[in-house]
Amino acid sequence: MKTISNRSIRLFSITFLSIITMTMGQTSLTKIDLSIFPKPEQGFKQMVIEVPHSDNDANKKIEFVIGKWMEVDSCNKHGLMGTLEEKNLEGWGYGYFVFDTEGHVMSTEMACLDKEMVRKFISAQSKTVRYNGRLPIVIYVPKDCDVQFKIFQTEGDVYQASEVKPQ
Repeated sequence: MKTISNRSIRLFSITFLSIITMTMGQTSLTKIDLSIFPKPEQGFKQMVIEVPHSDNDANKKIEFVIGKWMEVDSCNKHGLMGTLEEKNLEGWGYGYFVFDTEGHVMSTEMACLDKEMVRKFISAQSKTVRYNGRLPIVIYVPKDCDVQFKIFQTEGDVYQASEVKPQ
C-alpha cells in the first residue's frame, strides 16, 4: 500500500510540473504594453513577433513573411500580391507594419500535367529587420493571413570586399 501511494505522489508531481512547464513555455513575454498600438481595422488582425533579448542582438536579423495557406497546383511558383507599409506610432517612437492585399496571387504559367493540388503557404515578398530582443514587431494583416519568421545569426565576422582596379 505504501508503494502505491508513493508512486501516485511521484506521478502526480511529475504531471503537475510538466503542466506548469508547458504553460510557462507558451506564455508570451510581452515587452511593452501592446494596447498603445492602434486596434486592428475591420477585416484585419494584429500579429506580434517577440524574441528573447541576448547579448548577440546586433549579430541577428529577423526575416518575416506574410501569406496565407492555399490549395495550389504543385508545379508552378506562387506569390501573394500586396503592399507592406511601415508606420510610426506617434509619440512613442515605435514602428509597426501594415500589410494590405486584395488576395490576388501571381503564378508562373507552366502547364501542370499531373494537375496535383497541394496546400502551401503562399507568401508576399519577405521583409528583413534588425533583431531587437527588447521590442516586439507588430504587424497588421488581413484576417485570412498569417505571419511566419526566421532568425538569422552571424558569428560577428566582418569581411572586406575587394576593389576591382581598372586595367
